[in-house]
Amino acid sequence: MEEKSISKAVISRLPRYYRYLGDLMENGVERISSNELSKKMNVTASQIRQDLNNFGGFGQQGYGYNVKYLHAEIGKILGLDRNHNIIIIGVGSLGQALAKYQSFERSGFVLKGLFDINRSLKGTSIRGIKIQMIDELEEFLKNNDIEIAALTLPKVKAIEVADLLAKSSIKGIWNFAHTDLNLPEDKIVESVHLSDSLMRLSYNITRYGEENEKL
Repeated sequence: MEEKSISKAVISRLPRYYRYLGDLMENGVERISSNELSKKMNVTASQIRQDLNNFGGFGQQGYGYNVKYLHAEIGKILGLDRNHNIIIIGVGSLGQALAKYQSFERSGFVLKGLFDINRSLKGTSIRGIKIQMIDELEEFLKNNDIEIAALTLPKVKAIEVADLLAKSSIKGIWNFAHTDLNLPEDKIVESVHLSDSLMRLSYNITRYGEENEKL
């Protein structure tokens, strides 16, 4: 596949394609046209074709897309054709919820460790994985091949731990902390600010109400 610059907008839509194609496979659908897929996803057929053409197209005129093949190819693009070892740092309510969410492992994200600062949690387990203390983290990373760290810590502690991770072999940080992390270029950060999403929802509700009042 020829290397080319792909926009972040296109990349952001790939997980949704992957999810819908997975649902189609579970329902026994073997092939689908861009028009049929567009109706299910509520996007235009031309958008789907343009997005997929960035990676070579995958479709055939008069046939559409082979669902299983397209699902597998998008999975490869997203790096889901191999496992990614992950740890969670911060085992409060959010950290525990992530640890218990087994669908991640079906996509190849394998939970290998849990860390927290709360001494009362030391030695307790979630899904067979014992919670360790953050002061054990550095040694754990030296002895284990971990690719991703999920940060579900308060802001101040997250910055401190992120500095430690920046010096480790960790490749990516899934950041749920209420702060932006400034790390070296070789550390990929994906931030999930839940309050931002809620504020966008609030805006859309307010905007919808204002528009309907004008009618």
